[in-house]
Amino acid sequence: MFAVVYQFIVKENRESDFIDAWKQLTRLIYEHEGSLGSRLHKQTDRVYLAYAQWPDKETWKNSGNTLPDSSGNVRSKMRASCAKIEILYELDCTADLLKSKPKPH
Repeated sequence: MFAVVYQFIVKENRESDFIDAWKQLTRLIYEHEGSLGSRLHKQTDRVYLAYAQWPDKETWKNSGNTLPDSSGNVRSKMRASCAKIEILYELDCTADLLKSKPKPH
């Protein structure tokens, strides 16, 4: 498993736009690009960190080619809501002890 940690510095009064666009884009990446999903965390006012999991580094590096056309608008909305987007870490998993959410019955 491979993980990427992103930092987003959100423009003032744009947090709602950012979160909405992040959710939409993350769902599209999950559905169309082979991502294993992502979590978004608020670090401080207007600073967010996202942890995205992938099966391997190659899948992540090759992502972006099979998203639907609608993803362009979502990406633009997310970029417009941010002052800065940065990849902080690219990480190979050496041990995994996270508990998965229970599946609904």
